[in-house]
Amino acid sequence: MNRRPQVPVRIMRAGVRGLLRPVLGPRVPVGVQRRWMTLVTAHTPLAEDVTIRPGRLGRRPAETHVPDGGDPGAAILYLHGGGFTTGSPATHRALAGHLAAASGATVHVLDYRLAPEHPYPAALEDVLAAYWELLDRGATPARTAVAGDSAGGWLALTAALWLRDSGDPAPAALGLISPWLDLAGTWPADRTDAMLRPSWLRRCARDFGRDADPAELAPLEADLAGLPPITMHVGSEEILLDDAVRLAHRARAAGVPVDLRRLDGLWHVAHASAGLVTASTAAVTSLGASLGAHLADREDRPVTG
Repeated sequence: MNRRPQVPVRIMRAGVRGLLRPVLGPRVPVGVQRRWMTLVTAHTPLAEDVTIRPGRLGRRPAETHVPDGGDPGAAILYLHGGGFTTGSPATHRALAGHLAAASGATVHVLDYRLAPEHPYPAALEDVLAAYWELLDRGATPARTAVAGDSAGGWLALTAALWLRDSGDPAPAALGLISPWLDLAGTWPADRTDAMLRPSWLRRCARDFGRDADPAELAPLEADLAGLPPITMHVGSEEILLDDAVRLAHRARAAGVPVDLRRLDGLWHVAHASAGLVTASTAAVTSLGASLGAHLADREDRPVTG
């Protein structure tokens, strides 16, 4: 039970709007955005009874969150958000730790390469290399999930499509938080979203995609058949709500099980405030329980690529 003082949802929403939204804009240098994101997330309470270990995965730095009394055979590869240009294991430390505690799985947070220094496909290559290394270390696909928020949701979904198309073993489940899936989309110009601005999304998409074939950046247009079950959370007040709804409709039409949770009154990746906001902690706990259920007792089940 979390006995720390909790911040009311309305206060945290105002804090996100005041502290993050002004900085996440097209005119603020990416280096400033990265430092600011690290600073404002540094004091989010970490999960109790979870050990954090630095290391490497797929030739990249990574943080491993190991829950006390957890299931050593269950693993989650977690891909942080940040528009492909910001974010790190440090900015998502609280979320990852609470996810480990809730799921009972060891959570590996990958520090993949960021744009604009490393445009597509660098980040995707890092994700696939990390997944394959987890398997080389002894993780089984049937007890491994891939999860991510925002741009990390794009990476998780796109990596699953690549694994399927290449015939590699698929993970047992995908966990997507506020996924940003339509990089060429149009978004409402109003101020409902406490964090995201369309102008920043456009800059991030340009920095990430650069000279890539637009078709390679559009997982929502791909054939989704054969993907693993998807658990997806999205806030009711964010401009990426339509991305999640579109994915749910298309995946279900392709025969993929989807559990879509619309979190009323919450903003983009409100899960990052787990440990500080009761509703955020509850959201991560719900996602962790769902992924944990997918990873439990699956050793003898067939895995399709």
